[in-house]
Amino acid sequence: MTTTTHHATHDDVTIAYETFGDLASGEPLLLIMGLDFQMVWFPDAFCELLVDAGFAVVRFDNRDTGLSTHFESPSTQSPWRALLGGTTPVYTGADMLDDVEAVLDAVGWTSAHLLGTSMGAGLAQAMALLRPSRVRSLTSCTGLPCTASALRKLTYVRFGIFREMSRLGEPTTRDEAIDVLVAIWRALSSPAHPFPEEWARQVAAVSHDRAPRDPRTTQRQLAAFSGVRLPALSTVRVPTLVISGEDDPIVKVSGGRDTARQIPGAVFRTYAGMGHTVPEPLWPDVVAELRDLVTRAPASGRA
Repeated sequence: MTTTTHHATHDDVTIAYETFGDLASGEPLLLIMGLDFQMVWFPDAFCELLVDAGFAVVRFDNRDTGLSTHFESPSTQSPWRALLGGTTPVYTGADMLDDVEAVLDAVGWTSAHLLGTSMGAGLAQAMALLRPSRVRSLTSCTGLPCTASALRKLTYVRFGIFREMSRLGEPTTRDEAIDVLVAIWRALSSPAHPFPEEWARQVAAVSHDRAPRDPRTTQRQLAAFSGVRLPALSTVRVPTLVISGEDDPIVKVSGGRDTARQIPGAVFRTYAGMGHTVPEPLWPDVVAELRDLVTRAPASGRA
């Protein structure tokens, strides 16, 4: 399936997005990517499987990634400092939610099912809290409670992987940059399932050629939600699915468990052998869970 990149705009920001399936008739599903990764890391084959299950799928580059608007900051600083509010935000969490709404407006959806992974899980949760009329159901995957304090968030994090990533160094050539992206994805992947080496290398090349990774993006995206006050997750009123990998090298299962505990009626699913990404053998089960959400969600909204 070939895709065409489109652009949504608001204020002085442009957000790149792609669509799969019939936007007019499929169940509207918006995929929100995690920290510092481009939308192409949502596999095409996964999007196509969702279309086969009756969804219309939209994925997009968060600001500061891929073909969306990029920003500048004076220097590379510690992401932990950004998370703890030690850097001045270049943009805010509200700005990133405006990006989500701009994409929904561009495709003509007044509301949609949201599936966010990692940082995208936090964005999806925040949408359900602050822009509830735009959200039909919420799926929070490999995430943690977006309402937790910065210090509390750190208790959900496994730190070993960051020592591993720090040894990768900064690439100086295209081939080295692709190798680094593949190594990062390998570190995030599921230990109980074969690593999709060929796919990861192809996507890493596409990702690099679309927009080389800027390490300062990490601190800017983390800083966006530092100090932001959100309503309690107990105020979420849409059907919610929370997914965690039991072998996630970044976010402990307690991050997903506590998210689900705080949202009324949330369904919590854990998968043995799953890391910080959803491996292909689990896609059918995840799609089935999403279809179940559809049966509990309000009617589709389109502009």
